[in-house]
Amino acid sequence: MNVNKKKLSIAILMAAIMIVSSACGSSTDKAAESNKTETTQTSTSTTKENPPAETEKALSGSIEIDGSSTVHPVTEAVAEEFGKQHKDVRVPVGVSGTGGGFKRFCAGETAISNASRPIKDKEAEACKANGIEYVELEVAYDGLSVVVNKDNDWVDHLTIDELNAIFKPGSTVKTWKDVRPEWPAETIKLYSPGADSGTFDYFTEAVNGKAQESRNDSQISFSEDDNTLVQGVAGEKYGLGYFGFAYYEENADTLKLVPIDGGKGAIAPSATTINDGTYAPLSRPLYVYVSKQALEREEVRAFAEFYITNAAELSEEVGYIRLPQEKYDSDLAAIKG
Repeated sequence: MNVNKKKLSIAILMAAIMIVSSACGSSTDKAAESNKTETTQTSTSTTKENPPAETEKALSGSIEIDGSSTVHPVTEAVAEEFGKQHKDVRVPVGVSGTGGGFKRFCAGETAISNASRPIKDKEAEACKANGIEYVELEVAYDGLSVVVNKDNDWVDHLTIDELNAIFKPGSTVKTWKDVRPEWPAETIKLYSPGADSGTFDYFTEAVNGKAQESRNDSQISFSEDDNTLVQGVAGEKYGLGYFGFAYYEENADTLKLVPIDGGKGAIAPSATTINDGTYAPLSRPLYVYVSKQALEREEVRAFAEFYITNAAELSEEVGYIRLPQEKYDSDLAAIKG
């Protein structure tokens, strides 16, 4: 092959290579552009179908609660747990007694009222007069507990009739010997919830036949604060008092629980006897009342729902007895309207 033909062959080969390279490059660029377009479309499609979740709205504000010292341990436990999730919501819980709590509640001063008894007709009328509508929620069972000092070694039980003789208006019982002849001739020091307490209402009605009917002399001390009653009996060898079961449970090392004979033998309050009603007539439900106007506030509604959702577990933690689940389901339905 001469030189001219050889140069021509090389030129033709180089031209062919350039044409192929150009075609491949164009194909690669188009594929890349196509892939880029598909990725963008896929990303856009995914965003439309699965938008990012909105951040849960933070709650804030203050939820004022007052009322029963008996219900206070449950509500305080709920408030503490609720506060761990909603740090900007304040939940102060007072202990002015069931009656005192309803006075504030029906005046529109509180959002929620703790109660160890149902609302009375006159209290309901006061709420109505002030335009306060409410939802009644049962939260736990309680067995109202009669206690004596830990060093008391003579009382094995008391009957309802004996409690009546001790606590009725105009009682002539001064010493333990006046209750039973074989007991010491030592003056009984009595400790009772005050007149604003639902526990006082319940006990006086169950024992004396009428709410608020009680002896009121130098032998008896009254307080709306159950811790004060606990300390009184624990510090007085010849003392006798009564309050909610949770307060006994919390102070079992310094107090002695007294079984009560309501007509079917002496029975002490316990999770079993309170729940099945055999601890009679001193077993009862506990309540919270929630203002419907307050429920329109997000933080109050969230707290009320959280309360009922956790009431079974937290009521047991503080010494009370959980309700059947259907009760809590009914409560939640009432909150949601």
